[in-house]
Parts: sequence; C-alpha cells; structure tokens
Amino acid sequence: QVQLVESGGGLVQPGGSLRLSCAASGFTLDYYSIGWFRQVPGKEREGVSCISSRDDKTYYVDSVKGRFTISRDNAKNTVYLQMDRLKPEDSAVYYCATHPMCEYGGLGDVPRTSWGQGTQVTVSS
Repeated sequence: QVQLVESGGGLVQPGGSLRLSCAASGFTLDYYSIGWFRQVPGKEREGVSCISSRDDKTYYVDSVKGRFTISRDNAKNTVYLQMDRLKPEDSAVYYCATHPMCEYGGLGDVPRTSWGQGTQVTVSS
C-alpha cells in the first residue's frame, strides 16, 4: 500500500521546537519531491515547505523562513520538518504529500491529492 504517514506533532510553548516526520511506505521517497502543508479550521490548506527530488533544493513560505528546516533521510524513507522558534500562528494540522511542482523552483499550488490524517501542532502557553 502506497502511503505517507505524518507524526511528531504535539503541544509546545511559543519559542519551542518540534520535529515532524513523514514516513513513506510502498514507494521510495527519494524519487519524489515532498511538500509539507498545513491547515487551520476555516482556512485553506497552505504550503509550508518542500524539497525537490531533482537536486534536494528546499523552499519555504515566507512566514517560516529561518525557523523551519526540511530534510530527507533516504535510508529511513522519511522526510522531516524541523520547526524551531514556534509561534502560536504556526498552530495547524500538518500534512505531507508528494509535490511534483517543487521540482520547478518553489512551493507552487497545493497539490490535488489524497491527504492523510496529518499531525496536529499546537503552539500555546
């Protein structure tokens, strides 16, 4: 079964850190560009970051630049999102997905895809 499973979310205080994981099963992640996306109730899903399969270039939405880092571990077939200096406005359900548009130099539009369960991130004191 081909799927991506997100994990690593939780409750953290402002200024804290979390590392999200996106684990693939049924296919090899390093052949794909992968994106992280987030959504809060009542708002559209937005792209947060992606890593290109072509050259491992990374891209970020302006609001997380300098705080979030995307990376991949091919041996573990997993993509990570390290989130530092978290802010309350980072609270959302975070999802990962294959994201071919990342190969063309940027986050682009949110892909039309089947989404997993996501992982909840709550930043609150």
